[in-house]
Amino acid sequence: MNTENVKPAKEKLDPIVLRVAIVLLVGALAPLFDSTMVNVAIHTIASDMKTAISTVQWVTTGYVLAMGLVIPISGWATKRFGCKQSYIFSLVLFLIGSVCSILSWNIESLIVFRVIQGVGAGLLMPVLQTKLVQVSGGRNLGQIMSIISIPALLGPILGPVLGGIIVSSASWRAIFWVNIPICIVAIPLAIWGIPADKHVEKNASIDVIGMVLLSPAFALLIYGIAQVATHGGLNNSAVYVPLIVGIVLMAAYVVYALNTKREPALNLRLFKSVNFSASNILLIFSGIITNGVLLMLPLYYQEVRGASALYAGLWLLPQGIGMLLTRSWAGKTADRNGSRNVVLLSLAAIAIGTLPFAFADTDTNMILLASALLIRGAGLGGLFIAIMASALIGLQREQVPHASISTRIFQTIGGAFGSAILATVAQHQMAGHTDTDLHAIAHAYDVSFWWAIGFTVIAAIPTLFLKMHKKSGSETPPQEK
Repeated sequence: MNTENVKPAKEKLDPIVLRVAIVLLVGALAPLFDSTMVNVAIHTIASDMKTAISTVQWVTTGYVLAMGLVIPISGWATKRFGCKQSYIFSLVLFLIGSVCSILSWNIESLIVFRVIQGVGAGLLMPVLQTKLVQVSGGRNLGQIMSIISIPALLGPILGPVLGGIIVSSASWRAIFWVNIPICIVAIPLAIWGIPADKHVEKNASIDVIGMVLLSPAFALLIYGIAQVATHGGLNNSAVYVPLIVGIVLMAAYVVYALNTKREPALNLRLFKSVNFSASNILLIFSGIITNGVLLMLPLYYQEVRGASALYAGLWLLPQGIGMLLTRSWAGKTADRNGSRNVVLLSLAAIAIGTLPFAFADTDTNMILLASALLIRGAGLGGLFIAIMASALIGLQREQVPHASISTRIFQTIGGAFGSAILATVAQHQMAGHTDTDLHAIAHAYDVSFWWAIGFTVIAAIPTLFLKMHKKSGSETPPQEK
């Protein structure tokens, strides 16, 4: 079986690959900005529809669960219909969900339409990754990831700012209007700019048993993790029941996938590669470090420093700037020398940039905190790009859809766990204190940031298992037959 060697990033990116990357990037803007903008509008939606927050949170939870359910299907879709058709379909579905969300008449209808959006978003990102690796032939993955990571980097930073401006000046429905022009531009661009798939298997059959086990397992794990923050721990049936059922289904899938004679929904034999396994473990830590702190930072600025939602978002801008500063460097260095040193340097920058927040109080210098966020952002900018380049490098064509599914699953689980665990830590620290005790609230956030630093330090362990490129500039990672 043919294998592809890792090549150094000395040559320029192929113009065709660059064109495809930019076209795919335009479509990715819609779901990545949408999810962060909606979070800002939750309280406004609850007030407008006269609904409790516990119900309105399903606007977000339903979206994430829908993504979780369809991510495992993306591998089959790319084989049966091709990446191009699957990508266009996901954009159309997301557009339909956005238009319907604008027209929703009650909270139930809005939740349903958000689920439709979630299905489109869940298909879009794995298909995007698969297509880019196929078009590039597995070369210059670091540079490619640095391009397509732009929405992923800017979404959590600029999304809350944009969402705050829209909600305060217009209405929460206007948030979904933003998606319409993006999708209208992205769909014809995809039709024109993405090359047709050469390897479409019209007779490809879906692994029904695998899907019945894997999709609900993933969705239940995400739901259970999300409920941790709501119920303040694991000692609630709303938390441990879905977690237990999800773990059992996941274990059943592992047994099934390793013993079935047909191609499973997710090929677990990819994890025989130490490099691939380490990359996926790092994606969990990346999700924790990124999403967990991104939840706590605006809350610190609002609850401890008294900033409005809009100004809290503006204070986060240095982190976004830091991400952009290291994006190109991280991609090129990962292509040339491997991802290990890039990830280690990125983790060090993240820890250093988070440290001032672990000591922050009610009067900590805001310029100092902004400078810390610039350093933290520089670390985040290199982290995700280097991990993804490591996870996808050297894969054979038929392995790429499985790898894209796996990386998306682990990244999502890490993000959900990060938000839940840091929020729970802060809640426990604030127990017994009044909402007016700012020093106690500040201490609660300090502790949650210490936890984030702890996860950052632990992430260095799997990083040591990432492979370095040989000095000759080529390296063949383990290939699974």
